[in-house]
Amino acid sequence: MLRLRARQGVNIRDANILFHTAFVITCKREVIMENVRDENVDFRVLVRVPIEKVFRALATAEGLNEWFTTGTELEPQPGGKIIFRFKNHGVDDYTGEYPGKVLEYDPPSRYVYQWEADSRGYFTTTIFSFTSVTDGTLVRVHEDGYKNDDDGMKDLLNRVAGWASVLTEMKFYLEHGIRY
Repeated sequence: MLRLRARQGVNIRDANILFHTAFVITCKREVIMENVRDENVDFRVLVRVPIEKVFRALATAEGLNEWFTTGTELEPQPGGKIIFRFKNHGVDDYTGEYPGKVLEYDPPSRYVYQWEADSRGYFTTTIFSFTSVTDGTLVRVHEDGYKNDDDGMKDLLNRVAGWASVLTEMKFYLEHGIRY
């Protein structure tokens, strides 16, 4: 994947969304996306457990299926496939799946993948960075590549709300054993 990016940003801390100008070419998928939104998702959360546990919970099928998904498949290597599966999930009892592809897999520090946007028909890129700190693990989630149209804005807003919820659920599960 070739990624060209020009940053010129304003960080809105309350929303944890980093705005920057992006131009993305995704060569491996033979899709060229020139018309992407400037806005991206960018969250950080401190999880008070060792980095290996956090990486496993977010970057392995077994870890995800323990607290979040049902029957997710993940091939932990660049080019590996991902299928996130949900059954009766959340307040809307969502059942469905999202396909994707692993771009980078570097345990326990980095995990990058593309997955289908909520409106379907195009893929966004999600980057997880894991850093060991004195109090546990700092997790950063960055997602970009949203289409610059009404569907892309809906996808962005859905993912902002989704990542806020997912990171909170993961933190409560790993720190306290509480599953939603």
